[in-house]
Amino acid sequence: MSKCPTLGELPPPPPGKKGWPWTEESERLPDMMPDGSPWPRISIVTPSYDQARFIEETIRAVLLQGYPELEYIIIDGGSTDDSVEIIKKYEKWLAYWVSEPDQGQSHAINKGFERASGHLYSWLNSDDYLVEGALNDIALAYHAAPTAGAWCGACECIDATGKRMYIRWPKRLDAEGLARWNENSIGQPACFFSAGSWQRCGPLDEALHYGMDLDFWLRLAKVYLIERVPHEIAVERDHPEAKTGRDRGKMYAFQCLIQFRHGYEQQAIEDIAHWMNDYLSLKKRIDALFRLPLARHVLAPVARKILARISVH
Repeated sequence: MSKCPTLGELPPPPPGKKGWPWTEESERLPDMMPDGSPWPRISIVTPSYDQARFIEETIRAVLLQGYPELEYIIIDGGSTDDSVEIIKKYEKWLAYWVSEPDQGQSHAINKGFERASGHLYSWLNSDDYLVEGALNDIALAYHAAPTAGAWCGACECIDATGKRMYIRWPKRLDAEGLARWNENSIGQPACFFSAGSWQRCGPLDEALHYGMDLDFWLRLAKVYLIERVPHEIAVERDHPEAKTGRDRGKMYAFQCLIQFRHGYEQQAIEDIAHWMNDYLSLKKRIDALFRLPLARHVLAPVARKILARISVH
């Protein structure tokens, strides 16, 4: 655990990089909260593999939050690009980091949280980043509603060049609302949760290589209240190398699997019927779903329902 460094303490940014978080920093917060109580310790885990193109921006946007109680952990999966060299530049401000082969993103995140000691947790992928003052906004939201299980703000989506595409504001944050993921998704990097909710509802299912966040949010939302934070918290990047963009069919297949798992079969059926408007897209999603060994025990009792619904469209 450490205080965030100042801009002057960090290594200089690469040539040509300006603005947040390269030449700008968040306002440094006082040692105590406005009411005199201590700031909650915030533990952030960044899982990464071969993201040298983006990871330095991710790291700097965490370290330059000006937050007094930060615990930052990076779990690299044995990158073969320049990621490790970039991480080493900032290692003196990290609570822990490692670069070694792992079993995927969910496994890396779980490994990180095994070492976490904060009151609040979040994971931040190495192609996403926090906005200025994000940790201050999350800490104040936690202080205002300490019995909630999670706190979720807005998340901006940009393309590979940094151009803004859209912003996602939390809508329904109950389990039924989150199960309608296609129309009510939330930005994972803009969501933080309590250590207690992780202990009760975690860890991530390491068999899920897509949708592990949806699975976790549904487990959490069935037990705890998720509070809406009225601020933009993070930025997520949509680029060709991103897993969710590269493997869209698998992503939707896992989404259906997770809906089945949590008892939202009807929602899965409605989503598949909606996808009928694009037969090729639907076929890719259905094929991907049936190729998942994990799905076989789930599909048996619901396959007839799905096929019956599709047959009438």
